[in-house]
Amino acid sequence: MARAPPHRRVWTALLGACIAIGAWLQLPIGPVPFTLQPIFVFLAGYLLGPLGGPAAVLLYVAAGVLGLPVFAGGASGIGVLFGPTGGYLVGFVLGAGVTGLAARPGRPLGWPGGIAAGAAALAVAYAAGALQLRAVLGLSWRAALVLGVLPFVLQDAVKVALAIAAARFLSSHRLAPR
Repeated sequence: MARAPPHRRVWTALLGACIAIGAWLQLPIGPVPFTLQPIFVFLAGYLLGPLGGPAAVLLYVAAGVLGLPVFAGGASGIGVLFGPTGGYLVGFVLGAGVTGLAARPGRPLGWPGGIAAGAAALAVAYAAGALQLRAVLGLSWRAALVLGVLPFVLQDAVKVALAIAAARFLSSHRLAPR
């Protein structure tokens, strides 16, 4: 299997590090904190595509599982994956792949396709997150949605728009890894 070119590996590592930084910038508002991670998760998909985007998120998750304090609140370890917010980490991996489907090599990211992919990625991340939140905390579906989805919808829509704008900017200035 062919290895990714060096510049794509650098972008994968850079976006994985940005996701970690986004986790540190958090506001605890309940069992699920508000973080800036989704901007970088979606940006990874938009810039690196349906395989490279998830690779950046998996790099971030692996760093946390191996003990680096990169998860929200400086948490680390495999236990985070099995805790209340572990489903969102799985959802981020899947969501980066979904946003990556909007990326077209050699063509700029369009707003309609980017927004549709971002909305689908949010739905995937929310579903995985709410499912685990419900299971770990023994919540009803309604409670899991009220605690783990509803407080984030509007702000996450803004994060999708910011990720699209950043991807378009980087691509238009030939700074993106494509």
